[in-house]
Amino acid sequence: MRLVSWNVNSIRSHHHRLVEWIERHDPDVVALQETKCTDEVFAALMAEVLADGYEFVHHGHNHWNGVAILSRVGIDDVRYGLPGVNRPPYDEARVVSATCGGVDVHSLYAPNGRELDDPHYLFKLVWLERLRTVRVPGRPTALLGDFNVAPTGRDIYDPARWRRRTHASPPERAAIDALVDDGLRDVTREHLPADGVFTWWSYRPGQFAANRGLRIDLALCSDDVADRVERVWIDTAERADTHDVEKPSDHAPLVLDLGSGATGDG
Repeated sequence: MRLVSWNVNSIRSHHHRLVEWIERHDPDVVALQETKCTDEVFAALMAEVLADGYEFVHHGHNHWNGVAILSRVGIDDVRYGLPGVNRPPYDEARVVSATCGGVDVHSLYAPNGRELDDPHYLFKLVWLERLRTVRVPGRPTALLGDFNVAPTGRDIYDPARWRRRTHASPPERAAIDALVDDGLRDVTREHLPADGVFTWWSYRPGQFAANRGLRIDLALCSDDVADRVERVWIDTAERADTHDVEKPSDHAPLVLDLGSGATGDG
């Protein structure tokens, strides 16, 4: 079974790229983030994907945020948002969850945090703490998405430069560590242990070519899913491809290839 996480940075701008990528790489489940559209707009844009046998669930309100799951191995037990009461700003469209092929898949888009002295940073920390409640105990689980956190200095092209910025602060990293302590594994690092492994690069000229990026798109999996992962790869070719008039998303797809196991047929 092939699971994909991809911050598409606007489905309106990049839905053709998504459709072409699906045709090339044949994924079973795709978790999307930052779709930036309503449910109605997303449904209209996904007509080609539906014709290829995929189901989908989308959680979006307007031109901000937005998350979705596409699946051709079923979508059951759909859940929107964080568990519990979600008053503003926690009602933003940042999490959608569903069981796909025996795996509880969560597509998530964490708040950016902006600056360390901005109220949005505190919102981000509380949001990440609440994310610990999204997992259903006992279910094979994959938290896929843009966490907007680089877990360690190795996940940033220039750790010293980011030392006093969001995405790299000790509280943000502690929030990711807490998810790991809860029994989830960072499967990207297990399979791609080398330095220079990133998923996001600024649009500024030369940044991608020089591999000045961040690893902020993560796949945190329970043992029963992580043990099935045979390969993890980041499609940097998609990030580099400028064949469209529109520039590519600033994030590359993160792909997990799972072998067969108790959680599904593989």
